[in-house]
Amino acid sequence: MGELILYLGGAKSGKTKAALRETESRPAPRYYLATAQGLDEEMRGRIRRHQEERGPDWRTVEAPLDPAEALASIPGDRPVLLDCITLWFSNLMWSRPLSEQTPEWYLELVGKLIVSSAERPGALIVVSNELGWGIVPMEPESRLYRDMVGLAHQTLAAHASSVYLVVAGIPLKIK
Repeated sequence: MGELILYLGGAKSGKTKAALRETESRPAPRYYLATAQGLDEEMRGRIRRHQEERGPDWRTVEAPLDPAEALASIPGDRPVLLDCITLWFSNLMWSRPLSEQTPEWYLELVGKLIVSSAERPGALIVVSNELGWGIVPMEPESRLYRDMVGLAHQTLAAHASSVYLVVAGIPLKIK
């Protein structure tokens, strides 16, 4: 049974750097499961910078819509960093009409990821943005997004062996 570790934090809190350090403490090669899509020049630049930071001991697997399926294709004993849940859910929001998006649908996808992680001996280190500390969004799409990310965090944390909240670059172990 694989180890699931969750890193949460705000934008630019240092959560990805902390998760990279965690993953790099494990044997190479390491896998980076990327949910980001380079849809504009700014995002393509971010993706390039992240790739350069990781170096040659990393293999990147792009998984904008189905990280569970992509995880199943990676050798089971290799450490995997999934970055990030919030971008994955953003991609999902644009993948089908809002009327077809339900909490059950999102949680089913998160469940597939948890099962895929449990079926492999290697660690899955997951990064996500904590978004629930702001104001309640006015638009129904934004409220759905915030709520589904929060439910995903609760579900992942319940199955994780360790959960960290990263603030100002400092990881605080909360589980």
